[in-house]
Amino acid sequence: MTGTSWQRSAAGAGMLLVLALAGCSNREYAAASAGTAGAVASPEGASLAYEHDVEIQLEASQIGARVKRVADACQASRFGDCAVLQVGQQGGEYPSGSIRVRIAPKGVEPLIGLAGEGGDVASRNTQAEDLAQQVADTALTKTRLQKEHERLLAYQEDKAIKIADLLVVTQRLSEIEAGLEQANKDAANQRRRIDTQLLTLRFQAPAGQRSRSEIGEALRDFGATLTTSVAFVIRAVAALLPVALVAWLAGWIGLKLWRRRRALPGA
Repeated sequence: MTGTSWQRSAAGAGMLLVLALAGCSNREYAAASAGTAGAVASPEGASLAYEHDVEIQLEASQIGARVKRVADACQASRFGDCAVLQVGQQGGEYPSGSIRVRIAPKGVEPLIGLAGEGGDVASRNTQAEDLAQQVADTALTKTRLQKEHERLLAYQEDKAIKIADLLVVTQRLSEIEAGLEQANKDAANQRRRIDTQLLTLRFQAPAGQRSRSEIGEALRDFGATLTTSVAFVIRAVAALLPVALVAWLAGWIGLKLWRRRRALPGA
């Protein structure tokens, strides 16, 4: 092999190696991105509270088990911090189910994927409420109350304070502490809404199954509907029969009088 041929072979092998490594890198990047695809979180410095509403069409026989499966996955924190807020299920001719959870942003997509296995996501809506003003107002309230609390504590420790003033200060301190407690609760709730997301999953049977259920229900109700219709006709006839008899009698009498009048001489 000449030197030039060897260089070309080495260059070709090197290019193949680079392409192979690039392919591996791309696959690894795609695999890493797949786990976080679709995850929406409040940007740094923003105060956005996200809510998702998803409607899933699933076989009627699977709805109850799927609702339970989603609830179990949430309670086990399978996809991150999660809390079940509401669970509902309805059987009968039109089975349906629903579950509402509050979950970490990274768990929203996996939980939707679990809920929709073997079914179809019929609709999905995502919206965010901007809590920036509420967060700012709560922080301002806390700062104001804390400063007033410190000022009143210093005033309360003054040995020259009168008993009447001391009672007023003590009462005001109690009010401030209650206000601070409420402000802390508001701040915690706002932080929870920003750090986690509200996800509502609604399950219902496909339209074809619902149509078949409606046809089956109509066939089952055929006898009752027929009976009701016949009963309505009988009641209508019974109600109109006296009126018809009176009208017939009045017409018969009128016809007799008209014939008698025509039979009179000079009529």
